[in-house]
Amino acid sequence: MIKTVLETHPENLKATELLGDAYGHQKKWNEAIDAYKKLVDTKPNIANYHYKYGGVLGMKALENKLKAVGFIGDIKSSFIKAAELDKTHIEARWALVELYMQLPGIFGGSKSKSLKYAEELQALSKVDGYLAKGYIYEYDDEPQLAEKYYKMAIKEGGSLTCFDKLTKFYEKKNQPENAIKTIEEAHKKHQRNALHYQLVKWQQSTTLH
Repeated sequence: MIKTVLETHPENLKATELLGDAYGHQKKWNEAIDAYKKLVDTKPNIANYHYKYGGVLGMKALENKLKAVGFIGDIKSSFIKAAELDKTHIEARWALVELYMQLPGIFGGSKSKSLKYAEELQALSKVDGYLAKGYIYEYDDEPQLAEKYYKMAIKEGGSLTCFDKLTKFYEKKNQPENAIKTIEEAHKKHQRNALHYQLVKWQQSTTLH
């Protein structure tokens, strides 16, 4: 359907974007890259086009670690461009937080740059800022700071995502009591059945041990 539209109206950017989205959903990274590249070239001042282009380049890089080095520059510049064009683009800033933490220093990885974008996130959304800092400090093996910021995110926003980040942090740190306590708090606040099952599963696993 989308391809039919593009055959008669190749300049239709909305259809091109939808095609890129569809290819991305199917993990057809090369086709998605081509679609988003067309958007970036046609309308270079639209932040979301750069963000999506950087995103599929990143997915392509993850799929082929040997060729990944060749994509790093374009991935980075795409996300930076998206963040520059749209001062409120939360997803692009999140992408930069993660990219700068995960890249080795030789390829431009930088904790200070990651924290810079976490600060920008915090100015836009306190919850996102706290979660980003929790992620940075967890990645950098500073558990006390990671825990502090995940707890601040819960206090500020209290969404299931916030509780989930802290729960998973405790799981990784092998702190089942704290994980259970966090799930209990989340269940009290959100009353979701899934949380109840998660809690039962955790309680069973700790009694087995």
